Amino acid sequence: MSNTRILILLGSLRADSVNLKLAELAVASAPDGVDAEIYLGGLDAVPFYNEDLDVEAARPEAAVRLRAAVGAADAVLIVTPEYNGGLPAVVKNAIDWLSRPYGDSVLSDKPVAVIGAAAGRFGGVWAHDDARKSLGIAGARVVDEVKLSQPLSALDGRHPRENAETAAAVRDAVAQLAGLL
Repeated sequence: MSNTRILILLGSLRADSVNLKLAELAVASAPDGVDAEIYLGGLDAVPFYNEDLDVEAARPEAAVRLRAAVGAADAVLIVTPEYNGGLPAVVKNAIDWLSRPYGDSVLSDKPVAVIGAAAGRFGGVWAHDDARKSLGIAGARVVDEVKLSQPLSALDGRHPRENAETAAAVRDAVAQLAGLL
């Protein structure tokens, strides 16, 4: 039997992002039987969704790669911060591209969970809720039980793996997402 494949989409573009560190921790702490990998295709390379571009002759290669990667995964974990109380544009744009074609998208009935860290005291909960809402409308099977909205202040400048509670929450999120398959 093959391993469960979880693709991680990262909502932060910053090289030293705490959310990148959380994603790396998710990869490192994936349980036996689960292959977790961070999508390296560049969400920032995917142009803003435009239905005029979403036709065979004009579809951007970056969008094609993103759809193929998500289509090949058994589940998706979105690790994202919150910007100005909402979802980063790269994540919303990825969801928009992945939601098409309507009724037959690569997200249809695919388990997806959202976690992350942000500077605000709520740790990104508004962005995570926005993502879950958009994902549900797009047809994904949103795993609401998987939650981690980590205020950056709780990490006290340390790597997430150095915070036992955060490390356990990330490990549990990956295991729970994989267990739903």
